[in-house]
Amino acid sequence: MRLGMQLGYWPSSPPAGAADAVRAADAAGLDSVWTAEAYGSDALTPLAWWGAATQHVRLGTAIAQMYARTPAATAMAALTLDHLSGGRFVLGLGASGPQVVEGWYGQPYRRPLARTREYVQIVRDILRREAPVTADGDFFRLPLPAPTSPLGPDAARADRDAEPTGLGKALRSTVRPLRADLPIHLAAEGPRNVALAGEIADGWLPAFYAPRLDASLREPLEDGLARRSGALRPHEEFEVCASVPVVVRSSVDEAADAVRPHLALYVGGMGARGANFHLEAVARLGYREVCEEIQSLYLAGRVDEAAAAVPLELVQDVALVGTLDDVAARLRDWEETAVTTMLLQGDPSTWRALLSPGSPVHAAVRG
Repeated sequence: MRLGMQLGYWPSSPPAGAADAVRAADAAGLDSVWTAEAYGSDALTPLAWWGAATQHVRLGTAIAQMYARTPAATAMAALTLDHLSGGRFVLGLGASGPQVVEGWYGQPYRRPLARTREYVQIVRDILRREAPVTADGDFFRLPLPAPTSPLGPDAARADRDAEPTGLGKALRSTVRPLRADLPIHLAAEGPRNVALAGEIADGWLPAFYAPRLDASLREPLEDGLARRSGALRPHEEFEVCASVPVVVRSSVDEAADAVRPHLALYVGGMGARGANFHLEAVARLGYREVCEEIQSLYLAGRVDEAAAAVPLELVQDVALVGTLDDVAARLRDWEETAVTTMLLQGDPSTWRALLSPGSPVHAAVRG
């Protein structure tokens, strides 16, 4: 099992020390560095900026939101970063949820699995560069077809503005991708979405993974892998890159308190009531009643109480907390799981502790 660094998305401003942390990760021999986006900083720009100072680590998005860009725009960014990094880019994609998609991007959130399938296929077609790219799906059509009949003079202005000219042409990328099989990973939380990742992607990006439930968590993935096309990377090369918060403090309880607000935000506030995929993912770990309590408190504006309601058991299921010795001991729980790479997410002080020579986890991090 490899170790990587998850930088996530920015809070209210660029995170202090991130550039130094990325350079340290590269020097220490970590497998990869990853960025994310929500509705503030984007995932691609920081990855390119910080990644320019690296030579060895893989550079991944975990995640880039599919509704933020057309498939063609995403493929262009991916092939560009792959060239600039010398073949070290990993394209991690996710569908986000209806609050962000409809509230931030102004697009309808419907049939996300079917849309994801079309999206990934177009990106792959662009990267393979075998022919001008065409698509005739429910969500994407390339090129846009000509109108079947012209609109009359009484048609509404909005209808006329929405009509294509019919002049679109199927195109092939002017740039030859460095790798036609550039790896594509999918963020997935529900069983059907996890199965889709196994079927059409090169990796799965779980947000909340509990080693004690490894057998049940990998079941939908195995279902998807069984339907995998022979044109994709073989089953044995499929990756599972799990983001895992890590906090080093003088005690487990003190470290857990630093993780509780993060979990409360995702369970309670990152999604509407009845449509919070993060809540459902944590609930499937055996915390249904706890999740409902956290969400009720959070949506009522009682954010501190929501964080306090996160049990220590949940924190220890999905995060690494405590002293360096505690963290090193809990790392072993992950070694026999489906996870191939742990993407450790922590602040600069935590990373300094993890990467300092002589620390109990230094050897594991370097490996």
